Amino acid sequence: MNRKSFINIALPGCLALGLNISLPTWARNNTAETSSMVPPNLNAGDIIGITSPAGYISLEDVQPAVKQLEKWGYKVEIGQTIGKKHGTFGGTDFERMSDFQYMLDNDTIKAVLCARGGYGMVRIIDKLNFSKFSASPKWLIGFSDITTLHSHLFAVTGIPSIHSKMCNSFPANPAVASQIQQETIESINFTLKGIKMKYNAPFHPSNKQGKGVGKLIGGNLRTLENMAGSNAQINTKNCILFLEDTGEYPYSVDRMLWNLKRAGLFNQLQGLIIGGFKNKLETEEDLFPLSLQQMVHEKITEFEFPVCFDFPVGHQVNNFALKCGVIHQLEVSENGTILVEI
Repeated sequence: MNRKSFINIALPGCLALGLNISLPTWARNNTAETSSMVPPNLNAGDIIGITSPAGYISLEDVQPAVKQLEKWGYKVEIGQTIGKKHGTFGGTDFERMSDFQYMLDNDTIKAVLCARGGYGMVRIIDKLNFSKFSASPKWLIGFSDITTLHSHLFAVTGIPSIHSKMCNSFPANPAVASQIQQETIESINFTLKGIKMKYNAPFHPSNKQGKGVGKLIGGNLRTLENMAGSNAQINTKNCILFLEDTGEYPYSVDRMLWNLKRAGLFNQLQGLIIGGFKNKLETEEDLFPLSLQQMVHEKITEFEFPVCFDFPVGHQVNNFALKCGVIHQLEVSENGTILVEI
């Protein structure tokens, strides 16, 4: 997949894309409020903090990310949790909470990059104080288990965040990394600098064509399901929802999708994006009878919003940076899928 067929830089107003974007009334009314809450763009010399609110990672393993961030012109502050180990966690709950709180409150740190996922964000999320952060927001970056953070931010503060690769996904030697791996890493820098992105995905025969405009939200399906009933459960009204997961049996994916449907999360969607799903292998005796596409379609038969499959987001090499909580347009046609930030 080459750059022209997938990733483009969108100029302000999207005029360079040739797209006719007409915002619905609710989106036009909320655009000013949303933009005021968007963290500021980063510039050369700004400091990015690296912390591990979930799983353990060594100091050595974050070095490729540090080098790349510095190459982009940023300075890096490595948090106290990097290199700490408490079982599978990057330090105790208190240590991880304290390190993340420091990153949130430190005015000199302009963005926070989570070092890796795993498990652990949910253990500290309710202990964090977002008061100072809400008054002076900054970009918080990560995916997988960090979906807990994205969901909490959207539901509780309304402040956008970046769903993207983390330190453990930066290539040790960018010069020999594949083009798609380099582009996914570059997309993080683009989002931090405020460059609006246009993403293209190839046509999929199971896509449902249409166009929708809404705030882009989502992430790891299992994590989103686990937020149900909490103050971090997302309100999907007038939103575009993206989902991805890994390491689940197909029946478990089906169960989680039913949970989202029964909770009403599909009721007023403007679009649904299905990213990478790496399911566990089943035995022939326990083979689940539905494909992922069939699972999805049976949950949304009564809805009109567009749906696309195999979008480049998730636990895979082609995991591009997405701005959660920011208005996007999703267009699904016989030519493929276009997702563009407005």
